[in-house]
Amino acid sequence: MKPQVQPVCGCAMTSPPQPPPAKNPSPLPPTTISALDQDTLREIFLCLPSLPSLVRAALSCRTFLDAVRSSPAFRRRFRALHPPPLLGHFLTTQDTTIPTFVPLRSRSDPDIAAAVRGADFFLTRLPVLKDDRAVSVPVPPPEDDDEDAVSGSRDEDEDPVPEWSVHDCRDGFVVLYSWSTQQIAVYNPLARTLDLFPQPPGREDCEGDYSEFYILTEKEEDNLPCRVVSVWHGEYGARAMVLSSDTSKSQIFPWADIDGLWPHNGKLVNGCIYWNIGMTDAPVFNTATMQFSLMDNPPHIRGNDKVTAGETKDGRLCVVCAPLGPLTFESVLAVWIRRADDDGAERWMLDRSLPLQEIAGIVRCGYKEDNVKFQVTVRAIIDGFVYFSAYCGVFRHHHSTLWLLSFCVETAVLNKLGRIPSGGSYPYIMPWPRSLVGTQQGD
Repeated sequence: MKPQVQPVCGCAMTSPPQPPPAKNPSPLPPTTISALDQDTLREIFLCLPSLPSLVRAALSCRTFLDAVRSSPAFRRRFRALHPPPLLGHFLTTQDTTIPTFVPLRSRSDPDIAAAVRGADFFLTRLPVLKDDRAVSVPVPPPEDDDEDAVSGSRDEDEDPVPEWSVHDCRDGFVVLYSWSTQQIAVYNPLARTLDLFPQPPGREDCEGDYSEFYILTEKEEDNLPCRVVSVWHGEYGARAMVLSSDTSKSQIFPWADIDGLWPHNGKLVNGCIYWNIGMTDAPVFNTATMQFSLMDNPPHIRGNDKVTAGETKDGRLCVVCAPLGPLTFESVLAVWIRRADDDGAERWMLDRSLPLQEIAGIVRCGYKEDNVKFQVTVRAIIDGFVYFSAYCGVFRHHHSTLWLLSFCVETAVLNKLGRIPSGGSYPYIMPWPRSLVGTQQGD
C-alpha cells in the first residue's frame, strides 16, 4: 500500500529566521597605573637595563616610588641582576688643583649618561685658594705605576702638589684632603652635598708620618652624620682619629705599637681597613673596635707582590695579588678569598687566576714576548669586580695612557672599559640612591 503524500501548499518555501545581530561588546576600561599591584610593577622594573633607568622610572610617580621603597627583597634582586654601574673615575694629577673626573665613553645606556650629566663631578663646591701665596706642603707618596715619581723633598722647579687629592671613593662619596688648607672634604657628586672637617688636633705628634682618610657609611641609611676615620701611621706605630659632622670634636685613640713602615692606600672592607700586603703580616684596623691587629697573608705571596684588598659580591674579604717584578705571558693575577675551611677555621683560598696573556689579548697587544713589557695596577675591588689598569707594549719612552679593565670574580668575565691617563685613579661606582629607600620597610 503506497504511503499517503501530503499535498504541498502553494506558498513559497522560506529560510528559518536569522538571529538578531550581536551587539558590539563594551570596550574594556583602559589599564591604569593604579590597576597594577606592586608585585607586578617590581617584576617590570627588574627588566630595566640599569640602576639609573630604575631611578628615572621610580621618580616618575608616587606609585612607582612606593613599589621600590617598600621592598628590600626587590632591591636585593635588582642588585643581583644589575651590578652597580661604574660611572667613571677620578684622577689626581699635578696639572689641576682638584681631581679630574673621566666618564666612561664606552657606555651606550642613555640613563647612565644622564646620571653623569646631572651630577657635580667637577666638585664645584670645594674651596680653593684664590691668591698665589706659597704654601709649604708635604709630598704625597707616589703611585706604583708612576715611573717618574721619586721620594724625598721636592725641587722648586717641580710641578706643584695639587690642592685637593683623593683618599677614598666609596658608596657615592669622595674623600679628599687639601695639602694647603689642611682640610678634609667629603663630597657626594650625585647628591651635591659637601662636609668639611678641619685637620684633627695633635698632628704635631705625627711629624713624618703619613695620614689616610676613609669614610664610614651605612648602606640604605639616610640622615646619619658623616663620619671619617683618619689613620696616621709610620715606622714605629699607628693611631686613629674619628671625625663626625654632627660634632666639632675629634675622637682620638692611643698609639698602637705596630712596627714597620706600612704601604699607603689601604682599602676599607666591611668595616676594616686592610693595607697593601707586602710584609710578613698585614696591618688591619677594625673601625668597630678601633683596634689594630695583624693578619696572615695568602700563601705563596712574594715580597715584591702588590696585594690589594676588596670584597666579593656576597661581601667576603678577598685580595688580588699582582706581581710587581718583570711580567711575562705566564704571569697571573691571583684572586684569594677569605673563607672557612672544613674545620671552620678562616683561611685564604685561591679562587681565580687571570693570566696576563688573556689581558694582553683583550688590549690587543701584538708584540712578541721578548720585546714587550707589561704593567698591571689594581685600582679597586668592589662588589666582586676587580678594576685595574693595564699597559702592554714597548717602553721606548714613558707612556701617557693605560687601559682600564674589569674582571668579575664570580663569572671570570674580563671587560675592556676604555683608556685612562696614567696616575692615581679612583673608580666611582654609582650607589643605591637613598631616596629609593623607605623608612618603614617590609618584604
